[in-house]
Amino acid sequence: MIAAGLLQSGNQELVFFFSPTERNPSRDGTARLMPRITVIHPDNRWLIAIMGTLLQLCLGSVYAWSYFQKPIMVACGWSNAQVAWTFSFAIGFLGVAAAVGGTLLPKYGPRNLAVIGSVLYGAGNLLAALALQLHSLPLLWVGYGAVGGIGLGLGYVTPVATVAKWFPDKKGLVTGMVVMGFGFGALLMSKVIAPSLDEMFPGQLPKVFTGIGLILGTVGLVAASFLRNPPTSTAAATVEESVRPHLLSRQFVMMWLVFFCNIVAGIAIISFQSPLLQDLLRKVDPLRSPGALAASGATLIAISSIFNGVGRFAWGALSDRLGQLQTFRLMLLTQAVAFVVLIFTGNIWLFGALICYVLFCYGGGFGVMPSFVLNTFGPRLMAVCYGCILTAWAAGGIVGPQVVAWLKDLRGPSASVHAFALGAALLVLGLVFSLFCRDTRQCAAV
Repeated sequence: MIAAGLLQSGNQELVFFFSPTERNPSRDGTARLMPRITVIHPDNRWLIAIMGTLLQLCLGSVYAWSYFQKPIMVACGWSNAQVAWTFSFAIGFLGVAAAVGGTLLPKYGPRNLAVIGSVLYGAGNLLAALALQLHSLPLLWVGYGAVGGIGLGLGYVTPVATVAKWFPDKKGLVTGMVVMGFGFGALLMSKVIAPSLDEMFPGQLPKVFTGIGLILGTVGLVAASFLRNPPTSTAAATVEESVRPHLLSRQFVMMWLVFFCNIVAGIAIISFQSPLLQDLLRKVDPLRSPGALAASGATLIAISSIFNGVGRFAWGALSDRLGQLQTFRLMLLTQAVAFVVLIFTGNIWLFGALICYVLFCYGGGFGVMPSFVLNTFGPRLMAVCYGCILTAWAAGGIVGPQVVAWLKDLRGPSASVHAFALGAALLVLGLVFSLFCRDTRQCAAV
């Protein structure tokens, strides 16, 4: 059993970890279990938190995929659905790898897992560069989608779990900060990295993805090398025998479905927000140049990524007051209204504001769900249950982008109306599922 706390001496705060892990011989020659106290200087743990956030910032660049959706279609002659499968595979493998990574973390340690994740994500971008050079769609799916997606999943789960161990006194603050880094990744990609590489290599997508792979892989690798557990020895809890009934319970299934509905609505927008905005701009101003359209799409990606990141903080804080279930219901209901308004609006500014709000709620789901799982299933089962509930992310990452891609290929510019109507219906369905969930504000006694 581990105990942790905060000591204050003068103006300095020290974090201590107490663990009964050392055996010392007693006078009669028998071994006795003796306590061990480890004191950690706060500067050390903040460095780990910063590096964890930096790693998430690199990995979150996947949310800027819509920046490349149309350029790849034009360069290679592929359809919306064909290119969108790349993003769908990446998110699908992300969710599955994050669930697996949560079970591997105690065995292999955060540094090893994060390093592997960073290397795989960088390699995924390099394979995407090769695929675009060869005009090979299967290689793009395997490279960016499968290899990169597995790297994303292993890298995503590691900083959150690790940083929480270093901050027993500030878990909500630092985990929110780390997860927010993932939300800001699209801002980094759409406004800094991708435009800079586009300017250096105009019209040369293989070189652009090569640069992305080298930059993100290197920075991610450096950040990952700082991640480590606190200097305490812990025995991983054995939950295999008791977790199955919880995963098959109505509560878990309903929570999974609520999370899934919220994710599908948001990730469908993330994957196509730039093309959807460009379709609307063409209606308003048919003479606007392709370059101006692309720049407007990149700006929306950047701004909405800020809302995606901040939403993880804001909704998580609100859930401490309202409860996690009530917060999810509020997100689902207000988003459904936003999607209905999106069906009818032709105003560019209102369109952008509503897209940002949808991404604000999408990020909020990831800020609220960890504490929802914790309060429902208790701390002992939290890691396994949360890892399993992240499979909703994998499923949503496939369904959302593919439905919108299919609609765009079928309906062209008018597909947005059908996509927004479907999103509104799905959010209402999620609200119905939430009515079958229990509102548990106290940790379950497990």
